[in-house]
Amino acid sequence: MKEEKVINYYVLCNKLKDTIRTGWQMWHIKKEHVESVAEHIYGTQMLAIAIYSEYDYDVDLSKVLYMLAVHELEEIVIGDIPLVDPKHNSKKEIGQKAVKRILKSLKMKDEIERLIWEFDERQTKEALFAYHCDKLECDLQAKLYSEQKAITLDNQNDNTEYINARQQLDMKSATFADIWFNSDEYLFSKDQNFKDIFNYARDHQISINEK
Repeated sequence: MKEEKVINYYVLCNKLKDTIRTGWQMWHIKKEHVESVAEHIYGTQMLAIAIYSEYDYDVDLSKVLYMLAVHELEEIVIGDIPLVDPKHNSKKEIGQKAVKRILKSLKMKDEIERLIWEFDERQTKEALFAYHCDKLECDLQAKLYSEQKAITLDNQNDNTEYINARQQLDMKSATFADIWFNSDEYLFSKDQNFKDIFNYARDHQISINEK
């Protein structure tokens, strides 16, 4: 039944609301509420809308938003696998199997799969734009956590990312945001607009004081 297919797909995707981003868990973010995968997806889409609004990009925004909406579907099944996890080497293979499993009952499964593979390959202008939004969202969220003092670097001795960062930065003065931005700067080297946004966020306070 069509109704059952719609509900089943929704219920599966609803799991991403409760799937906390693994990177924030690794860094021991201390907040009552920590960003979920679903919230990350929403953030990437809002960034895409704002960047498309303010910069002259020749991309199909509807396609970008559709791509971002589904780019983390695999995590419903396999979870959020970080780069430092040994399973990351096989993430693409197990991720594709997970996507096929999630979409198997939908009529548009082939179209959605193609969008996800396009995002992963990053060979089209829409995929590159979406990928940059995906990465920039992480950087901006890291900066917000840093400004909100939701993290301390005093309890990171079990964190591989922190151990690697100590070899590159002066840890006496570095903040969590400094570490994150230092590791991601190269991602935007070929897109001046994203690079400008990235640099602005790195050099300025981005938290908004609500009255």
